[in-house]
Formats: sequence, C-alpha cells, structure tokens
Amino acid sequence: MSSRTIDYAFTAHTRRGAASDPTYAGALSFMRRKFTKNVSGADAVVWGIPFDAAVTNRPGARFGPQAIRRASAILDNDPQYPFSRDLFEDLAVVDYGDCLLDSGNHNKTPATIEREAAKILKSGAFLLTLGGDHFITWPLLKAHAAIHGPLALVQFDAHQDTWPDDGKRIDHGSFVGRAVKEGIIDPDRSIQIGIRTHAPETFGIKILHGYEVEEMRAAEIAYAIVERTGGRKTYLTFDIDCLDPAYAPGTGTPVAGGPSSARMLSTLRKLGQVDIVGADVVEVAPAYDHADITSIAGSMIAMHYLGLLAERKAKQDNVANNIHHGQDI
Repeated sequence: MSSRTIDYAFTAHTRRGAASDPTYAGALSFMRRKFTKNVSGADAVVWGIPFDAAVTNRPGARFGPQAIRRASAILDNDPQYPFSRDLFEDLAVVDYGDCLLDSGNHNKTPATIEREAAKILKSGAFLLTLGGDHFITWPLLKAHAAIHGPLALVQFDAHQDTWPDDGKRIDHGSFVGRAVKEGIIDPDRSIQIGIRTHAPETFGIKILHGYEVEEMRAAEIAYAIVERTGGRKTYLTFDIDCLDPAYAPGTGTPVAGGPSSARMLSTLRKLGQVDIVGADVVEVAPAYDHADITSIAGSMIAMHYLGLLAERKAKQDNVANNIHHGQDI
C-alpha cells in the first residue's frame, strides 16, 4: 500500500500514468487526471461546461460534467479497452475543472465559453469538453475555427440542430445552421449520424438517418465519416441522445429508434484517420438516468477521444524518434 495514492486528482506529481485510487473513492476528476488551471505541457485538457439554459425540453445537462467525471473513475486503473494501453503513458492530460458562468445573465455565456476555450487552445493542447447542453458547441466551434479555419463537423445526434436562428438565440437546436451561415463549418465536409427528426433545412450537410445507421456496420459508418471529412480539420461533437434511450435515458430530448452504445463506440474506434482537432460530449442529464447508464456511455465516448489522440501521438513520437536516429520510416 505504501506505493499507492489517494485523491490522485490533487496529489499527482506528474501528468502521465495511471492513478491507484479505488474505483469507489477519491477525488472525481475525469479519469483521475490532475485538477489544475496550469495547462502548460498538457497534450489534452478536459473541461466541463455546466450549462443547460438553451434546452427546448427537459433541463438537467448542467449536471453532466459532474456525472461523466464520476462515471469515468472506473476507466483509469487498467489498460483502457479497446486501446490495449494505459492512455496516459503517452498522453499528458489534465482536468481543467469547469467554466464559471453567470447563471443570471445567459447572454454573456457564449463569449465567456469562447474566451476561455481560446485561452486553453492557445497552449496547443487538444480540448475535450464535457457538457452541458448542445448550445455550448457553438462558441467552442468558433474558438477552434479561429485557429484552424472552417471545420468539418462530425455530429452524432438525433437532431440536426439547424432550426431557424437570428444569430442571437441561446438555443441548442439551431447552432449548426448558424455555424454554416457564418462560415465556421464547411457543410460539404460535414456529416450527421443517427438523425431521427426533421428540420426545415439541411444546409448541405450529409445525413445518415437513424434507420440507415440501423442497417449499417460500424465500419461502414466510419468509412462514410472518413470519406466525407476528406482530411479536413475536424470537430467531433457527440450528443448523447444519438443513442437509443435504452442506452442513454438520461438526456433532455430522447428519441426512440437510435443505435446502441456498442455500435457508436465501435464507430469512434475506427476514426483514427480523421484529423480531429477538438471534441465534446453533451446533453448528459443524470436526473433522468438509471444506474448511471448515460453517464457511463458519456465517459466511454470521452475516453475514446483520448484513446484516438494517444494513438496518434504515439505514432508521431515513433516517427520523430526514427528520424532522430536516422532510421528509414
């Protein structure tokens, strides 16, 4: 026991390697990563945005970041499946905590999120955000596009989020259309997976509807994503209501007829070719959950993002080492 720690999120001396907290105890950062506002040297930063004032149905996603962190505790100690490695041997990750928002002045929310995201991105770290309702993706897209230019968007969702928008709305159902109109995302390189509702406009974004996804293998879905994004810098957003309510009951706008968590996780696993520059998981509302089903799914999705990032970094490090030692690659 002398070599073990507790409350690793506070006591860690390094940003790499696994924690040894029991899965049932200890400070609940995301996958036990160190809580810090110092992102210097971090490859990835996990950040929570506890905001749900933009929902059109059931509120509660403001508790999503807490719930996802709690569910992620079980993912840390062993090599992470299906990546067969301790992700944090190759990847330095910190938990930045949550965004401080004025709960009485929602008009300030977009600028607050965008400003803080830009500050984190300036460090060069990958930003993984835990929502919060889906409106938070709007300022996150703006912050990422300011660095990378117009982005390809990969959106796992039951809803298109392209409803009419005057450019001022605080609405989780219209931000995608706004992002197209303002040149933040490139619709010709963007794709939506699992859509099970109809909106007036598609804005040219490719759609894989829920019933189509039901007939497709994970490899086919992943191929469609890789082909559509075409090497473009890509932002990946996962609304948990993409999943059927059987696998994600804890969300604000559940829609029956969606895919399983297994199929969507398998799809994510196959996206190593996509140049993902930022990602989020949103709309986890634990008050409607049972046995943390939805929070567990959300934490697995977030872990898969980090797994893809760890693999990419390991390959880059191997190439750099080979070049340093004069080996052919």
